[in-house]
Order: sequence, then C-alpha cells, then structure tokens
Amino acid sequence: MPRVIKSPEIRSAELLDCAQRLFFERGYDNTTVNDIIREAGLSKGAFYHYFASKEALLEALATRLARDSFTELQPVLNDPSLDGLGRLNALFAGSRRLNVELAPQMRKTFFVLFRPENLALFHRVDQAARELAMPIIADLLRKGSDEGIFDVPDPEAFAEMFLQLRLIFRDVMHRALLKAEQGNIDEAARLLDDRLRLYGIAIDRLLRLPDGTIEAAQPGFARAFLEAGP
Repeated sequence: MPRVIKSPEIRSAELLDCAQRLFFERGYDNTTVNDIIREAGLSKGAFYHYFASKEALLEALATRLARDSFTELQPVLNDPSLDGLGRLNALFAGSRRLNVELAPQMRKTFFVLFRPENLALFHRVDQAARELAMPIIADLLRKGSDEGIFDVPDPEAFAEMFLQLRLIFRDVMHRALLKAEQGNIDEAARLLDDRLRLYGIAIDRLLRLPDGTIEAAQPGFARAFLEAGP
C-alpha cells in the first residue's frame, strides 16, 4: 500500500481525536502514548514530531475543547438583543450547559487534573484555555463598560482577574468529585453550589454590581453536573 501523505494539521488533529476518545473512555492516567499512536496508526517518532509529551497533547486538547466551546457560544456573545450583563449571564448559562454535557466523558480526566500532586499540569492546561478566553472576556467587559453597565477602567486587567478567580474551583471541584464518588451527592452538590454562589458575588463586586446580579450559580446545576452519567 502506498504511504498516505497528510498535512501536519490533519495529522495533529487525528492525534487529538484519538487522545480525546481514549482520555474520555479510559481517563488520562490510564492512557499511554503507545495507546494513542496505536489508535492513530502512527509511529512514536511521528507522535513526538507533533507533541513533546502526553502533557503537551493534553494542553492542545484543552485549547481545542475551549475553542470549540467558545465557537458554540459565539452566537450568544454576538446577540444584538442582549446588553453586556445579558451576554455575561448567557456566557455563564452556556458554560453550565456544556459542562453538564461533557461531564460524563471528562470526569476521569477531571479527577487527574484536580489532584494536588498534579498542580503544575493543571496550571498548564488552565493557561492554555485562559489564553484563548482572555480576549473574549476582555471584549465582553469592554462592550459592557461602553454601555455603562460595568465599571471596568481596564478591560484586559479585569478579564485577567475574572479568570484568575476561577482557580478557586480546583480544590473545591476535587473535593466535590471525591464526595460524589463516595456517594455523598447531597454534600458534594451543596459544596459546589455554595462556591459558585460566592464566585458570582465576587464577580459582582469586581464589576461593582449588586450582589446576585451575575448568575454564576443556578439551582440544580451542581447536582446535574455531578450526577451526569455516560
């Protein structure tokens, strides 16, 4: 059989597709580079031509998932019928929906990323997603500030603070997932719901809005996320 020549973009996308499928089925820890190249039908040398390590592959996958999520949410972010606050709350609502939809596949990978011993890996993956989200959030805050809805003197700096606040969920999410795994769904849901509510208040105060304006939490979301099954 003649060797099939494919562009680097197609080859790297194929590796990402295989990695995503295996990570979601088996979990990140239980998937090796050999598993991925076997699934993709490539050599180990070809894998390392595109990705320096399995961790680098996970970073690229996180970036692609974040890009796909923002692409799906773009119509809401561009909805001319919504003001800045409406767009921001729609972003939170869309993120909650996508988190519930992806939870069954992502849970095994979530467990790995949220472990204390994987702090460096978590920050690398988070940074990859944050670099993509930063200009989108900054633009949203800038438009809301121009409309007089947000008090944001520096949209880029506020977007960075906005995204940095998300880091409080790493330890909370790990604890909630462990409690859910142990069968303590009620306690896990309360923990996650309470932190989401406080996160919303923190964003309110950052943007100088009345407490409860930003809808970061929604009744039933934490339980739906924790109970989402395959």
